[in-house]
Amino acid sequence: MFRLSLKLLAAAVVAVLGTRASAATQLMALPDNAHENPPTHPTLADGVTPRAASFGTASFSLNDAQTAMTMTVTVQNLDFTGTQTTDVNDNLQNAHIHAAANSSSTTNSPVVWGFFGAPFNDTTPPDTVVTPFATGVGGTITAKWDAPEGNNTTLTAQLNNILTEHAYINFHTTQFPGGEIRAFLTVVPEPATAALVGLAPLATVLRRRRSR
Repeated sequence: MFRLSLKLLAAAVVAVLGTRASAATQLMALPDNAHENPPTHPTLADGVTPRAASFGTASFSLNDAQTAMTMTVTVQNLDFTGTQTTDVNDNLQNAHIHAAANSSSTTNSPVVWGFFGAPFNDTTPPDTVVTPFATGVGGTITAKWDAPEGNNTTLTAQLNNILTEHAYINFHTTQFPGGEIRAFLTVVPEPATAALVGLAPLATVLRRRRSR
């Protein structure tokens, strides 16, 4: 029974490896107020009344050749047009990816690629599409960081920072010009890797049952 179980486990691993859909590297980030340095506490223009916490979800796909990284990010409770609310503090001014070899939760790093406001580096060709919410406050941005683009740098030069969690996405507002929400880009394990991680405990259980 034990040998059969391990055979089934091995077959499952092979099946997962065989269904790998893409060699692209997937990354994600969940920007919010708590991850800013220092953490932000949004208020209305009176400086006292709290306003709704801002946050977002971002997904990135670095192609197999590592020559382009596409991005889709949706942000809640930041005013993309200046007219989604009557308050000025939540107005989105700029959005960038920042990076440095020593970048961490307690440091602020330089802009390496801008995709909203200034600097704007999605230029060869321009791929950025900004879609404010039709109702509510916020919006979605899609963009592509091509190999030669960057703010006094290039995607190629920043690959190591991106892949080692030394790059973060940052959204700057009127109230917080240094950044209101941010989060580091994190590599998402490919399906095969995730499956192997999940199957490892099962193998341990099977071995323990055999030893009893």
